[in-house]
Amino acid sequence: MSETKIALVTGANKGLGLETAKQLAALGYEVLLGTRQPAPASLAPASLGPRLSFVRIDMHDPATFHAAAARIGEKYGRLDVLVNNAGIGPDVAFKPSESPLKLIRETFETNVFATVEITQVMLPLLRKSAAGRIVNVSSVLGSLTLNADPQAQLGEWRSFGYNGSRAALNMFTATLAYELRDTPIKVNSAHPGWVKTDLGGAGAPLEVGEGAQTSVRLATLPADGPTGGFFHANDALPW
Repeated sequence: MSETKIALVTGANKGLGLETAKQLAALGYEVLLGTRQPAPASLAPASLGPRLSFVRIDMHDPATFHAAAARIGEKYGRLDVLVNNAGIGPDVAFKPSESPLKLIRETFETNVFATVEITQVMLPLLRKSAAGRIVNVSSVLGSLTLNADPQAQLGEWRSFGYNGSRAALNMFTATLAYELRDTPIKVNSAHPGWVKTDLGGAGAPLEVGEGAQTSVRLATLPADGPTGGFFHANDALPW
């Protein structure tokens, strides 16, 4: 009987993070849902299922990264999957020339710096996995190719803080994948699509379950799967 794989999903209290965790659990993974606040009663482990549990991850408090890593190391001895799902977009309504620097800094702090740090903290545990997987939940809005094309179907979603943070996260994906190229660990960026979430809005065409599928696919890649790529569903996206 194969060993149960262990996954950690950040920003998993709702939306894409929670749905990603549920889909991984349905595939037999034991999943830790990284949340900043204690789980509400509606998300009690008993209501989620036996393969889902919570661990405190506050993207503004690196001490929680280390505490979570220590807990995972003591209980499981390794980590098989890290889904960096936590992210914010407070400046998406602003033009680049008008976006408050405070919001740009907040965006990069969560979407880039904290994500890099938690990955670095978890990497020793991922190295102990026979087939570690890192999924950085990005966005097509981070594509430099598309942002530079006036005809690209991005509409007015061309803020600097959010789009720039996703571009930086994609660079982290590419450079980390290169560093780990001779290991079993695969690193990829996922574009969930335009999803009905707090950020995407109620008018988005995709349901949360559909949006989580790309992250789940990249988290469960076989040994001959890609690394260092940027994907939506089965399609490679332009950097």
